[in-house]
Amino acid sequence: MSFQQGLSGLNGAQRSLDAVSNNVANSNTAGFKASQAQFADVYAAALGVGGANQIGIGTTVAAVSQQFTQGNVAVTNNPLDVAVNGAGFYRMSTNGVVTYTRNGQFNIDKNGFIVNASGSRLTGYAADAQGTIIPSSPVDITIDTADLTPKQTSLARLGVNLDSRAAQPSVQPFNAGDPLSYTASTSLTTFDTLGNPHIMTVYFVKEPTTAAADYAMYTRLDSDPVGASIPLDFDERGSLVTGMPLNQSFNINTGAASPLAFTFDLSGSTQFGSPFGVNRLLQDGFTSGRLSGISIASDGVVQGRYSNGQSRNLGQIVLANFNNPNGLQSIGNNQWSETNESGQPLVGAPGTGSLGLLQSAAIEESNVDLTAELVNMITQQRAYQANAQSIRTQDQILQTLVNLR
Repeated sequence: MSFQQGLSGLNGAQRSLDAVSNNVANSNTAGFKASQAQFADVYAAALGVGGANQIGIGTTVAAVSQQFTQGNVAVTNNPLDVAVNGAGFYRMSTNGVVTYTRNGQFNIDKNGFIVNASGSRLTGYAADAQGTIIPSSPVDITIDTADLTPKQTSLARLGVNLDSRAAQPSVQPFNAGDPLSYTASTSLTTFDTLGNPHIMTVYFVKEPTTAAADYAMYTRLDSDPVGASIPLDFDERGSLVTGMPLNQSFNINTGAASPLAFTFDLSGSTQFGSPFGVNRLLQDGFTSGRLSGISIASDGVVQGRYSNGQSRNLGQIVLANFNNPNGLQSIGNNQWSETNESGQPLVGAPGTGSLGLLQSAAIEESNVDLTAELVNMITQQRAYQANAQSIRTQDQILQTLVNLR
């Protein structure tokens, strides 16, 4: 008598129960992918034996296949928790050894690297000093906590409407200390090479109708003397016709580069019959700033936010995909390693090619369907019992033969 079929059935049911039990145990493991035991029947191969006479000799576990389907995305309060929505794996580096994971629970270590709970470093594209992402070979992403270097103002833009109905100031000549000697004024902050702020005040004085220009403009920096008059002329439709931009230069004594020189552009300013108003005010300088927070965009760009209101790209997370993800080797800690069966990794920025997008402050939960696993557990339990009964029946038949006289 043959016990092989029943024994193979017991082994198969046991392996399937192992896979189910592992799935249930990891139902709360972020980024975990459920496994499924796949079976194949077994036949004895012999030359000249017809198919009609063949009887199978049991089953075997052909493969234990992981199901790389999308897990549910759960929102968290940690901006360094990142979920992949779509295909792809995070590329991790441990002392140069590259592994792959779907678990996006990251933090920053003492050296400024983005790491997972095992200490493996997240890799991606680096950014230069200006925040430009450089797509090249992936490197360990680091968060630079150094102060952001200040930038001197090189361009200031001001857009105003000067009231065409305004009368000449009652006090003449112009005196910055006397509001009755000018029609309107506004100010903006500029910065020197050390990031020191300087207040630039702009005064507008309505000229008489006989003058060559409609308004005269005066500028001063901080409490320094006022500069020379600058004529501003408008056409009959209220559009500024004076050539722009203007060059501004001020001597400073803060230890920064002097003079503080920049271009001043009033393009778009108007002279309509309505009250004075500022409709645009900006400049491109800023003081130094300290890192106050980071954010991760859907395309993987890691951006730092600074205390001076500026932001700068610090790097970009990359994803890797494989032609055969089931060829990857599980090495524990939610990580896989590349094998010949998986093929070479296809590395790129999130959202490119077949790669998915990222969602910050979220994690991808395990894709284990706990209800389905419990049903599978019952099914395999019954299969185990049935195969055990098959062996028991074979034993009873053999006992009958042994007892023949």
